[in-house]
Amino acid sequence: MTFQPIEGYGVIGNLCTAALVGMDASIDFFCFPDFDSPNVFAALLDPGHGGQFSVRPAMPDVQFKQMYIAETNILISHFLSENAAAEVCDFMPLTSSAQKNELVRIVRVIHGEAKFSMQCQPAFDYARAPHSVEMTRYGAAFRPANPIFLPLLLRATVPLEISSFSAVSTFTLRENQEAAFIFGPLEDESDKPLTREEVRCNFDETLLYWRNWSAKSTYRGRWREAVSRSALALKLLTSRRYGALIAAPTFSLPEHIGGARNWDYRYVWLRDAAFTLYAFMRLGLYEEADQFFHWLENQVDRSIQRERPLQIMYGIDGRIELNETQLLHLRGYRDSKPVRIGNAAWDQLQLDIFGELMDAVYLHSKYRHALAHRRWEEIKSLLAWLAENWNQPDDGIWEVRGGNRHFLHSRLMCWVAFDRGIRLVHKRSLSAPLGEWYVQRDMILADIYTNFWNPKLGAFVQSKGSEALDASVLLMPLMRIISPVDPMWLSTLNAIEKSLAEDALVYRYRNSQTGDGLEGEEGSFTCCSFWFVECLARAGQIEKARLLLTKLLGYANHLGLFSEQIGRSGHQLGNFPQALTHLALISAATYLDRRLSGQPQEPWG
Repeated sequence: MTFQPIEGYGVIGNLCTAALVGMDASIDFFCFPDFDSPNVFAALLDPGHGGQFSVRPAMPDVQFKQMYIAETNILISHFLSENAAAEVCDFMPLTSSAQKNELVRIVRVIHGEAKFSMQCQPAFDYARAPHSVEMTRYGAAFRPANPIFLPLLLRATVPLEISSFSAVSTFTLRENQEAAFIFGPLEDESDKPLTREEVRCNFDETLLYWRNWSAKSTYRGRWREAVSRSALALKLLTSRRYGALIAAPTFSLPEHIGGARNWDYRYVWLRDAAFTLYAFMRLGLYEEADQFFHWLENQVDRSIQRERPLQIMYGIDGRIELNETQLLHLRGYRDSKPVRIGNAAWDQLQLDIFGELMDAVYLHSKYRHALAHRRWEEIKSLLAWLAENWNQPDDGIWEVRGGNRHFLHSRLMCWVAFDRGIRLVHKRSLSAPLGEWYVQRDMILADIYTNFWNPKLGAFVQSKGSEALDASVLLMPLMRIISPVDPMWLSTLNAIEKSLAEDALVYRYRNSQTGDGLEGEEGSFTCCSFWFVECLARAGQIEKARLLLTKLLGYANHLGLFSEQIGRSGHQLGNFPQALTHLALISAATYLDRRLSGQPQEPWG
């Protein structure tokens, strides 16, 4: 068994968890029952021991194709040969009310005749927990030895057998014949025969759910397909129960093949908050924006009494400790070790999160609902803490492990925190120590121009005393701390292009110039590439921005999905699909579309 490229996968989900499906229709990654629960299938990280759910055709010279049904997250994998054509339809059931937690697979022959082999081989608790398997009346039951893990049941419309702790089946289908499988929790009422009516009902309800959801988007501009697919991907990464958006549904997919930059992204980064609200509101998806904002409010409530009032990331349920461990028994994607779960960065000091929180508060209050009095009092206490602490060194946006520094991006977002507070006071006639906030905002601005502008480079640099450039500086005009046509900014943009950009691809920094505490290289950072496009558009370089956006979209996988990074070979790297990349895509594409169409900047007002 070999590794498939990271970009060779599609993703399905049910707003509770998600699964990655390869072009060959093998489900190689699936955490259950939640996004951040232990794996049930992890062949993506270890094809030999990780567990998978495969459906394979016995076709000579078979070709694989994959697509989503339009305006949905229902995935179809095609098997094509001279003598037969077949497909596997994969989805997780969704309705507007009920919440199931099942995988549904429908195998159908389009023409000809084909023989298939199915193997469902779970590996519970990141392939650490043994399990037994037994035939029930209507399916195969998998029971982990450790009772804290839920037993699972595979039901099928074709006969199942047990083989080496797996459920297997070999079956033949002719033209227009179907076989179906449903894999989910073993409950008293679940062990019943699987019928065509149950499968069809699941499919029809899920199709209706996704098409109704997609119809809520108000975006009708250029690059609609890319923007719509990004929105659908973001929705898949959103928890229906909690309202928050995880960074990615995977862990330990490497930023460099064979390297150690392998992290767990199945959590909620506070940094994504403002980007998330911005993207959803730009598309008219206000319900999602409101739900994420309510999740943010809950975190503020919980953290207001702590010595450091906010942390950079949380579990999707709001838990704060995300202790990092290594799974030494797993091979790692293409032998990239260690395989990590949890994320030690949860306890880092990153002062930029106050700016991202305040930007989200400002956007929601401006375009949705005014803050409650109690909430505003909490916001004021957060800014009081920040007034005393913004001048500290911290770990920065990229969560470096090479020691604290005075990072420009952290200063920028501290400026944003006070700026958005001031704007809210004026917009909503709120009470606040305005004089102090003005002083703090102006002190931060002076610090940025004094200590982070390098006249030799003609650019703003990554950290105080450094000559390294950092693509996070691209957020300066997006956050409105500097005009996009200010000469100092245009000089910085030019320096970024010369130092960090390779055509449409932008690196977040050069590892040789920035001691981030880790060995090895990494790919270009795709969200930074989209930020670069938006900066060009805001600077009036419209045609150049348009060309680079077109090139960037060409790096998407066959389904329009992006991981965190892109290597020099053009392969995708890092956890997949990544929310921040798709958020940046939406921001860049919608802004450029409005500029090309001569529309106002904020159409959702």
